[in-house]
Amino acid sequence: MKTDEVRIMWLFVFFDLPVTTKAGRRLATRFRKFLKDDGYMMLQFSVYARVCRGEEAVDKHIGRVTRNLPKQGNVRTLQVTDKQYARMRLLLGEAEKNERFAPQQMVLL
Repeated sequence: MKTDEVRIMWLFVFFDLPVTTKAGRRLATRFRKFLKDDGYMMLQFSVYARVCRGEEAVDKHIGRVTRNLPKQGNVRTLQVTDKQYARMRLLLGEAEKNERFAPQQMVLL
């Protein structure tokens, strides 16, 4: 790989936050709003992903997630290459009305 090439990476955030109380729901909603405002797209209710330009950007966004962690629950991150991300498959049984294949999107950097 040339030194001037930037490797496109995807950063996933998985979380399991307590939502049994009103305060817990508020904190979980605040965390989801932070992720959306920071450029993440929701893949599933507690799985978000965003594209990053290289390892440095991944590290920056992991730091931002860390600074916005809720006090309870757990959050995990996973980074994959764009090639690995492209191999993801959506498998559906009987889809509910709100489940469908998303249209193909082009990511502009």
